[in-house]
Amino acid sequence: QVQLVESGGGSVQAGGSLRLSCAASGNTYWSYCIGWFRQAPGKEREGVASLYTGDIKTSYVDSVKGRFIISQDNAKNTVSLQMNSLKPEDTDMYYCAAKYGRCPVFNPKFFDYWGQGTQVTVSS
Repeated sequence: QVQLVESGGGSVQAGGSLRLSCAASGNTYWSYCIGWFRQAPGKEREGVASLYTGDIKTSYVDSVKGRFIISQDNAKNTVSLQMNSLKPEDTDMYYCAAKYGRCPVFNPKFFDYWGQGTQVTVSS
């Protein structure tokens, strides 16, 4: 079992930055994939970025490339999502998720563990 806790959400004006963190605990001895997803009410959950802890390979959805950076802090067992140049359309509930092994495509059904989510609101 892996437990995930997100933090760092909040409200910011367009063009601003936020940093989300996903702290993992439990059975985290093996290499696993951490993904960040976002979801608005009534919409499907969308993959944003992922990182494989085995080789730090990262992936991003096109809409956030060049603006978001996913990174790992081994000492804190944390994966962060630095979000820069935020836009109103980035407003969503953001979730981190985990699965053992390499990262699959951005499909939430492949992830086994989920955090509770943190709200990001970007005003124009």
